[in-house]
Amino acid sequence: MSEAATITSDGLRLAGFMARPSASAAKGAGRYGLVLCHGFPAEPKGFRLAGHTYPQLAERIAADAGWVVLTFNLRGTGDSQGDFSVAGWLTDVKAAIAHLLVAGGVQAVWMCGFSLGGSLCLCAAGEDPEVRGVAAFSAPADFSEWAVDPRRLLDRARTVGVIQRAGFPADFEAWARELRDIRPLSLIGKIPPRPVLLVHGVDDEIVPMLDARALAEAADGDVELRILAAAGHRLRHDPRAVALLLGWLERQLL
Repeated sequence: MSEAATITSDGLRLAGFMARPSASAAKGAGRYGLVLCHGFPAEPKGFRLAGHTYPQLAERIAADAGWVVLTFNLRGTGDSQGDFSVAGWLTDVKAAIAHLLVAGGVQAVWMCGFSLGGSLCLCAAGEDPEVRGVAAFSAPADFSEWAVDPRRLLDRARTVGVIQRAGFPADFEAWARELRDIRPLSLIGKIPPRPVLLVHGVDDEIVPMLDARALAEAADGDVELRILAAAGHRLRHDPRAVALLLGWLERQLL
């Protein structure tokens, strides 16, 4: 059973999708929840399609693993309100956790994200000890590349459509400072002994594989690091990555 979901974050309405397992699904169907997060759009006007295949992934996880899965459009993407900022997206991720705990009727929440979504899941879990574990795919270790030239990022955000209001951000310096202040590298070490899965492609053309190794080192190696040969950045569409996620979720219930 699946249903549309509306998440409230900072007074904004975020469009979401909740996938629920059947009553016959494996291992205590419906007792455990997963927040599933997309990344930053790549193509011009890509905000429309950001996360558009994630409901299918959510339904597969619900069917195969027996979890309740909430996926949603971060502010400025899809049918969600608002404009992109790193801090705003992190706030949205935290709002999704709260929504899943209440509306999903689950006992505990894990997180999974791809690219920037993976980085923000690591940050949210580092700040919230109630999150039971995180899987991050192709996740940047920090946003230093964006921080070098935030004006360029702002232009890119307008090109892909995640920022549409002419007057946003009202305070550019504060918007840019978030790129330096929010650091997965500083927060991942707060997650263990809760489980962390890091998956990265050898041929990732956007986020270097060294980012995954840096994240693992920042957690003193207390993570499960998987490097996929002949894999690029978009691991959402790599069957091996999806299989790793499903296996990891299965092990959470042992």
